[in-house]
Amino acid sequence: MIRIDFSKLNPLEKEIHESLKAAALHRSSITIGDAAELCGCSISKISKFVKKLGFANYKQYMQFLYEKELSPRDTTGELERLHRFLEDFDPALVTAFIEEMEKYPKILFFGHGPSYLAAEYFEYKLRFSTGKYVNALSEEFMAENLLDSDTLLVILTTTGAFRPFKDLYQSAKAQGAKVLILAEEYNQSLLETSDQLIWLSKHAQPRELKPHEKSRTVFYIFIEEVAAALGREKE
Repeated sequence: MIRIDFSKLNPLEKEIHESLKAAALHRSSITIGDAAELCGCSISKISKFVKKLGFANYKQYMQFLYEKELSPRDTTGELERLHRFLEDFDPALVTAFIEEMEKYPKILFFGHGPSYLAAEYFEYKLRFSTGKYVNALSEEFMAENLLDSDTLLVILTTTGAFRPFKDLYQSAKAQGAKVLILAEEYNQSLLETSDQLIWLSKHAQPRELKPHEKSRTVFYIFIEEVAAALGREKE
């Protein structure tokens, strides 16, 4: 589970990222020592930067820069995959999600196909645990009519490959809304259409399944943990 949040970076750290991103275009590999030299800073600073951005270590950040697959493809069944997901579950991401959500009086959940059903369930659970305006939507034009600077738009997507979110993201930014994507499988292109990306599982579903054929169980587990944490806060 990874939470990638560029908004947490200061100007120097953003400059480090842009420098390494540019270097990766014409260099086949960049060691952490090379990175420190390119950016004119210490190895320690590079290490702290990648962890602040949301990666476990420098190696994982490099996989991201070179657009390499970050998650292994499971050959086991769905129950075994979910068992591995639960073993890796990070409660800190639940806390981070709630902290982000509490900043906004209006929460919109958005999803296509089966992901919309998960968004509806999220709406149902949060109506009982928050006093916020909460709504689940599956049509972009409906979401665009509700977006404003008081809105956190949460997009649920398993793969991010079914349909792009570029137009919705641009509408959200034009109206001052914050966009957070909850994705099950890592997809680097989602970073271009979100302010924050929470990648829920490193255990991907079988490649041969189409996006609408993949399970949404990971979303429901995360939703239940968020609702339970909110319930404990009320008590």
